[in-house]
Amino acid sequence: MSFIYEYIKHPRSIGAVAPSGRKLSRKMMKPIDFDNAEVIVEYGPGTGSFTKELIAHRRPETVLLLIEQNEEFCKKLAHRFRGEKNVHLIHGNAEYVMEYLRAYGYDHADYIISGLPFTSLPGDISDKVLNATRTALGNRGEFITFQYSLIKRDFFERYLSINETLKEMWNLPPAYVFVMKNRRIAM
Repeated sequence: MSFIYEYIKHPRSIGAVAPSGRKLSRKMMKPIDFDNAEVIVEYGPGTGSFTKELIAHRRPETVLLLIEQNEEFCKKLAHRFRGEKNVHLIHGNAEYVMEYLRAYGYDHADYIISGLPFTSLPGDISDKVLNATRTALGNRGEFITFQYSLIKRDFFERYLSINETLKEMWNLPPAYVFVMKNRRIAM
């Protein structure tokens, strides 16, 4: 099954007709402190464009939790990354990220990388995912996602503070990378 076939079958949950390009993958990795990251979660790894970069840059003891709901993509990911130490593939939904973290003995993620198409996801699903993300990030974690437009910027800001927006012109189509954190709570 090809990426485009999965897009045709599930356009709202796939969100693109091709995997993310190398330059976008690198831009998504830029904010990550790989020397200190202990747990990184990836939502919607698809065929593994970002996963490949995460594995290339992380320390071997850094745990990667890959959460993918598409069964065909899960099969491809399982084959592609079999044997990789501390890489755990979960066939599930991002809204249950805390359950998955706890199952592996963690109470938060240092980074959550997302390839989810928030522009085409139903609003209630986006709400659940971002609420779960807030919890999973704890006080210090960062959420890094990309979109093909700025249309969801205000939506993201309802949940998290956008610290940085990066533009990748050399992706097809061009993309915006949002780097976000939980808001500081005044005491």
